[in-house]
Amino acid sequence: MSRTGLESGEEPEVKAAGGVPVRSGPDGPEVAVIHRPKYEDWSLPKGKLDDGEDFEQAALREVEEETGYRCKPSIELPPVSYLDRKARRKLVRYWLMEPIEGQFEPHGEVDEIRWVPMEEADRLLTYDHDKEIVREGLRRHGER
Repeated sequence: MSRTGLESGEEPEVKAAGGVPVRSGPDGPEVAVIHRPKYEDWSLPKGKLDDGEDFEQAALREVEEETGYRCKPSIELPPVSYLDRKARRKLVRYWLMEPIEGQFEPHGEVDEIRWVPMEEADRLLTYDHDKEIVREGLRRHGER
């Protein structure tokens, strides 16, 4: 999945990781989407890798920092590559995740979280690549 994409073998300037946290809701699976006031967007929890961190570690850390939920990763989803706001090549790797414990508290980066079914996530999410990852994550969640 790519918006602008990296050519095969091309090294990204920005490496990031994130998650698609999914829980059981009253009418089926619900996914966590976050609101970032700095960008005025709805997105999935994600962020850049810290030094010495691998993609999965970064995904778990970022999801916990942004949502307040400690999660268990399951399936790695297709990577997403695009040009970021500064025209840098960015690669984001995502994992389907199950929340284990935690609670959301608003903070500087994220002021709201919503647990929503696919249809609402599709309306709420700002970026098409996030919508695609959620669809793929929920499809794979249903196969488990």
